[in-house]
Amino acid sequence: MLCLFGNHKVHRVAGECARKTKDFSGSLMEIPVFTVDAFTNLPFKGNPAAVCLLDNELQDELYQNIAAEMNLSETAFVTKLKSTDTFCSGARFGLRWFTPINEIALCGHATLASAAVLFHRKENTNPVVVFETMSGELRVRQHGESLVMDFPLNKPEVQDLNKHKNLLKAVVRDLPVQDVYYCKTTKKLLVRLADTCDRSALTSLNPVAETLLKCEDSGKVKSVVVTIKGAPTSQPGYDFFSRNFAPWHGIPEDPVTGSAHTVLAAYWTGRLGKKKMLAYQCSRRGGELELELRDDDRVDIAGRAVVLLQGTLKL
Repeated sequence: MLCLFGNHKVHRVAGECARKTKDFSGSLMEIPVFTVDAFTNLPFKGNPAAVCLLDNELQDELYQNIAAEMNLSETAFVTKLKSTDTFCSGARFGLRWFTPINEIALCGHATLASAAVLFHRKENTNPVVVFETMSGELRVRQHGESLVMDFPLNKPEVQDLNKHKNLLKAVVRDLPVQDVYYCKTTKKLLVRLADTCDRSALTSLNPVAETLLKCEDSGKVKSVVVTIKGAPTSQPGYDFFSRNFAPWHGIPEDPVTGSAHTVLAAYWTGRLGKKKMLAYQCSRRGGELELELRDDDRVDIAGRAVVLLQGTLKL
């Protein structure tokens, strides 16, 4: 197999014949694949996603095998909906997201990455591209150097702290907790630390993935989002900070999570009295998101992306 990674050629020969897979027409498949750092303008920051461009749908097992091979928090599969479409001219595509262990219903950074490939590498001529997904239609448009995603707003409901006390202890240790909310749609547990906690308290968290899985095995919680109030008077003026732990999806920590901000935006708009907010997810890689709540229970999530790698999967 020959792949192009940036300007470098990589050859893989051993065992190739034994692993070749054919598509439904009986011919070998070549799948364009990209890795994209989302919610950043710098390489090696933000959240990396793999993006595969497909002419036709694959068998579910193959989607999952490719995602496991890519071994990033998410691999996105962008599929043509019409045989006459191209990735340069088409306005609507199918989109699915897989973690290394399962398919998920909504992913922000891999959607941003997919749009970045279409707009920046395929030079798609449409002002807006529409993705048909498990979470409905998601629209992405260009705005200056950013891409703006039209996402559902997912409102969480308040929880009794004692209901999740063991899980909270495993995530935030003895740090004071102000609020706990749960979003049934996304299965995200939102934990707000008290305002006495600063950013260093948030970045110091280091929960053990195996402990989280033991504390919560009901299937109701798929990630824990920890957040604190920001410092909007200090440049660049972040309204809130967060981190996201998702070992239930095979991801100990997701570096920058668009779907989590559909819940965070709904929570913080009521606390801050703002519809436009600037957020920072302070994982080790870190990433910035611009949020704007709309009047139709949707939220615009804007960010930048860097296409870092381009190659070909030959199966």
